Amino acid sequence: MAVGLSMLLTAMVLTACGSVDNLSGGNTSNNSSNKSGTQLTGQANSSDYQGVIKNGRYQTSKSRGVSVSQESNQFNIKGFESELLNISKKEFSTKKYIFQEGQYLSTNTVTNWLGRKSKSNPTGLNPKNNGSTSPTRRNPLYLSQINEQDFLVQDGKKLKTAGITIGLAMNSVDYYKKTKYGATFETDISKSQMKAEGKKIANKVLARLRKKSALKNVPIVIAMYRQASDDSLVGGSFYAYSVNASGATKVSNWTKVNQKSYVFPIQSGQSSPNSNDESSFENFKSEVQNFFPNLSGVTAQAQYTDGSLSGMNVNINTQFYSQTEIISFTQYLQTAAQKYLPANAPIDITVQSTEGIQSFLSRKANEKKFSFHVFNSY
Repeated sequence: MAVGLSMLLTAMVLTACGSVDNLSGGNTSNNSSNKSGTQLTGQANSSDYQGVIKNGRYQTSKSRGVSVSQESNQFNIKGFESELLNISKKEFSTKKYIFQEGQYLSTNTVTNWLGRKSKSNPTGLNPKNNGSTSPTRRNPLYLSQINEQDFLVQDGKKLKTAGITIGLAMNSVDYYKKTKYGATFETDISKSQMKAEGKKIANKVLARLRKKSALKNVPIVIAMYRQASDDSLVGGSFYAYSVNASGATKVSNWTKVNQKSYVFPIQSGQSSPNSNDESSFENFKSEVQNFFPNLSGVTAQAQYTDGSLSGMNVNINTQFYSQTEIISFTQYLQTAAQKYLPANAPIDITVQSTEGIQSFLSRKANEKKFSFHVFNSY
């Protein structure tokens, strides 16, 4: 999964300083004072997209941060964003395409689409309010988030849209109040019900996108995400995506995504996804806690795709205040992680106290050594 701080690092990669292609001038420039026209961020490595800068500013999403309600489970948000990018890479190669935050769906549009359908909001993708407040009889809100990612190609001195990805986050539980400031109630949504409603919503979204002139004849990827409940210690996961060829207005085929997230240590009563991975983490945790006993906790969120570990995000909470302790601990973690944690999967390790992040370690898939950074305490 490798989310959390890695989301911040992904954003840094997209906006990193480096060789910048001044598309308006048609040449390459490293002059940061040249802020006119459209530029590219440069590419730190071949597995990441270049981003777009216009008139000296990074192009942020036009519907950034819009959801049905303020998400209580931040793992849902982080997992939705990071894994959507991985699905996009299946269709839009980082070698050919340039990434741009969504520019076609505005805040107002997404807000309306996430709302209930009504006379005042005919474009709402969630069902009409049937008036019931019973958990089993009311119409729940199925759709919670929409995320747009645009993919561009260079056309002479300009960039043109060559495809987009739309992520649709579906609720597994809909939380609601019977009165404005009253207690919170829950409506559970079965997987079969969620998938059926998701397919309907996906077709409506695809048809609406095709009405935009720039999107009539480009491939559109629609990816479906099932959100975890608010009390879950992990986020949700994608369960299907569809690649819709130029001009298609209805989804014809879905590709299944077999993803599932777990928390290590495995809680009592829950099944283990892989006994070897679980043992590796337990050995790492035991080694770390024995060496540095004043730790508040060592946990991990692990994601499995098609039954194999595809990412792990380890969180270590400390009581350290000494900069030298943090440096020594981080150096020790580099050795322990390399020795004990599962190989062949990307792993992030975040060390933090109540005062904030103290250090960060990271290793990409198929790499042996962890890189790390210790944050200054001043």
